[in-house]
Amino acid sequence: MPTGQHHLVTRPAAGEDLGDLRALARRTIDTCYRGFLGDEVVDWFIGSGASDAHVKTHLEQGGVHCLTRDGLIVGFSILDGATVDLMMVDPDHHRQGLGRVLLRHAEETLFASYPAIRLETFPDNARAMSFYEACGWVLGGRLEGEGPTKVEYTKNATNG
Repeated sequence: MPTGQHHLVTRPAAGEDLGDLRALARRTIDTCYRGFLGDEVVDWFIGSGASDAHVKTHLEQGGVHCLTRDGLIVGFSILDGATVDLMMVDPDHHRQGLGRVLLRHAEETLFASYPAIRLETFPDNARAMSFYEACGWVLGGRLEGEGPTKVEYTKNATNG
């Protein structure tokens, strides 16, 4: 393969991926979420095991997809019904187009079963919001509930 080119594969996650997925999620939350959630929330989420449990539960139920580059997991998504439940790219691999590859795969997978899909993000996560909007997602309303406030984005198969 020429220098600078990498072999990207999006595939269903397997049981043996659990450790790598958990580590990637913890690293991403630790590195990227402090600016809009704060240290206390991030430390609790990682320290409580909530992040690890979320990944494990969805891996056991199916719906977790890995993005690998040259065999290394560099991102993953969790799809739950018509929802992109979670999408993360390793912080060491940000700004390389991997998020677009991962999101496109999630959209194609979900649109195969649903005419409209959704995702949630934090309203103070300006970087994620800009990314989703650049990818054609439409901002909906604020979602109040347990934990930090989130906002919803939607996308329809007909105009996606």
